[in-house]
Amino acid sequence: MRRRSRWLVLMVWGMGWLLLACVRYVDRAPLWVPVTSPRPVEATFAAGTPLPFHPPTRPPGAPLYTPTPDPPRVLPTLRIEEETYTVQSGDTLGQIAARYGLSLEALITANQIPNPDLLYPGQVLVIPAPTPAGSAPAFKIIPDSELIYGPATVGFDVAAWIAAQGGYLATYQETLGEVTLSGAEIVSEIARNFSVNPRLLLAVLEYQSGWVTQPQPDAAWQDYPLRYVDLRRKGLYRQLAWAANNLNRGYYLWRVNALGHFLLADGSIVPAANTINAGTAGVQYLFSLLYGRAEWERAVGESGVFATLERFFGYPFDWAVEPLLPPNLTQPALQLPFEPGVTWSFTGGPHGGYGDGSAWAALDFAPSDGRYGCRESDAWVTAAADGRVVRSEPAVVVLDLDGDGYEQTGWSLFYLHIATADRVAPGTWLKAGERIGHPSCEGGVSSGTHVHIARRYNGEWIPADGPLPFNLEGWISQGKGVEYEGTLVRDGVVLEASERRIPQNQIQR
Repeated sequence: MRRRSRWLVLMVWGMGWLLLACVRYVDRAPLWVPVTSPRPVEATFAAGTPLPFHPPTRPPGAPLYTPTPDPPRVLPTLRIEEETYTVQSGDTLGQIAARYGLSLEALITANQIPNPDLLYPGQVLVIPAPTPAGSAPAFKIIPDSELIYGPATVGFDVAAWIAAQGGYLATYQETLGEVTLSGAEIVSEIARNFSVNPRLLLAVLEYQSGWVTQPQPDAAWQDYPLRYVDLRRKGLYRQLAWAANNLNRGYYLWRVNALGHFLLADGSIVPAANTINAGTAGVQYLFSLLYGRAEWERAVGESGVFATLERFFGYPFDWAVEPLLPPNLTQPALQLPFEPGVTWSFTGGPHGGYGDGSAWAALDFAPSDGRYGCRESDAWVTAAADGRVVRSEPAVVVLDLDGDGYEQTGWSLFYLHIATADRVAPGTWLKAGERIGHPSCEGGVSSGTHVHIARRYNGEWIPADGPLPFNLEGWISQGKGVEYEGTLVRDGVVLEASERRIPQNQIQR
């Protein structure tokens, strides 16, 4: 009972601000040339086999593995002309500035706004062209697999490693609602749910505040150990959740060539180097939110968080799993995640897998039983493929499709908003079509009972509308460039994602 209570409170209290937490009837956030090739880490393990935690070894005197070169990317270019924008109901200056890649101060100055808190619909704003300053460093910080909660994280005992450091984190506890979590529990849960590497989270935390190794770190950062000061994100849990979300944001934006520059905390606009990799882009993006130019370049340079990672865990590129996503990757056969003969509504097109910074990896379905809002449902969510249940906790079920017992390797399916009652037990082997649990509103803020399903491969979220779209019994997901909007198409039939129950979104197996 304690474990159930702990997870339910954690999901609702700790993550309500950003968990894709499904508020659109279904889901909307309320919110260099190598000397040698990197040594690949074996990505398949015998089920349940504990692995020793140590960096891959290199013979004495052998050269360092250097990062595999990345071909130059074609990135978005900065605007060179001034534009105008007409304020809409609900807009804020901060939102508008972020949309156009400007600092808030630049927008205020361009429009000579005396009170930035006062906007009115119909107001026309001048959107100045951004002024870039130099270019971002091309230094590679980590391989992609060191940002992802993937194969190279198997066997890393977070709690034991933290305890061995003897720092403040080892004794830290935080109460969320009625639940008290240790520092190690917080790091582990953030890593699993966001699918972000715990080693990277620990290195970022140490670089920012010294919490990992110092018994008495600077008291000024007691509430904000990542030095991101926001009253809504006090405490280690919310600070790390914010960091994981933005590491993901930079990573997945880079994956789709949508991150052309960084807007630094001091308003500087720095074009990205087009030869870095997604893992490096994720780290550069996170620190762009924290620092001005000089401190940012230090943080993302060789003496920054890279040096912390190397001190803690060895040379980061020794851990490279390459390729993380094989070029010939195909999706295994998947069924729709509900029972035959029962009508459901397709309520959410491609949107974030977990947190609004991750890839648009998820789709939503709600039972069409004529009832709306959050209520108990007799409908069943089912396994979309054969697999082993490697996690089952309030709101979350993770199905491991290769059966090795690790969600970090191979294909896995992530189900969210699964009711506590009748939820499948961890360790269960399921055949496709067998029951997982009931859809619900558990696990964040939701305006209606539904299930959220997303795919990961080697820990990486796979976009539902990307080069490898969701294929559910021939229904192919397509996006419209707007989160939650999209279609399912099969044999010329098109279903439209809608938060309402309409003929155009009804679907059966």
